[in-house]
Order: sequence, then structure tokens, then C-alpha cells
Amino acid sequence: MQLAIPAGGEERCREFWGGVLGMAEVEKPAVLAARGGCWFRGGGLEVHLGVEADFGPARKAHPGILVRGLAELARRLEAGGHAVTWDGDFPGHDRFYAADPFGNRLEFLEPRGPQEPQGADRPRIRTPRMVRYRP
Repeated sequence: MQLAIPAGGEERCREFWGGVLGMAEVEKPAVLAARGGCWFRGGGLEVHLGVEADFGPARKAHPGILVRGLAELARRLEAGGHAVTWDGDFPGHDRFYAADPFGNRLEFLEPRGPQEPQGADRPRIRTPRMVRYRP
């Protein structure tokens, strides 16, 4: 998944995606590193944060990220200074919305009950630590 960030926002990305969410930073190929931005990987999810000259946060369009340990993730985000807005309107799931440091909307959801997907098809963020990526 790719999200836009403003120029010079890489350190704030490292604090959020690496620090709060516990994902590992991935080295960008040299030809792409010159463009700025940064990449993170964890729990079957890879996030590319690319610099956009006329940056404006995505406030409506957003990624939906399936997780395990949703309540713990909400606590980590709030402890890191990121507001969480719970939304009970998605059948069969618990979910909340949060924003990255630049205002990009993020949806985190966890299936309830026996319909929960299993195996490698389900990207997951586990708390308190991320799952190691295995190519």
C-alpha cells in the first residue's frame, strides 16, 4: 500500500510506522531512495510512504488494515499521541479510525468470532510486536 507524505516527513514516519506500530523499515532501492520517502514492512503488510510535492492528506480514501489485538493497538496509538475513533457500524468486525502524523486516514479492524480469516491471506499487525516478514 502507498500513502503520500510531505517533503521532509520521513522522521515522523519512522516514529509512527516504526515506533508506534512496530514495523521494520525496509531499505529502498537506490534509484528510488533519491526521491525521498520510506518503506515499512511487518505482519504481511508493506507500506510505501512517498513524497508528494503538493501534499494533501487522504481524509476519506484510506487503507483498511486487518489486525489481531485491536484494543491493544488502540492503546498504543493513544499512548503515542494519536487519537482513535471507534466505529461499530461494520458487521462482524471491531474497528477504529486513526490518522498518521500527516492526517492520512487509516482504518484498523479485527474480525469477531469464527468467521476470522486464517493463514497467509490475512495481513496482520500483532501487538505488542509486529510479525516478522517472511518472503
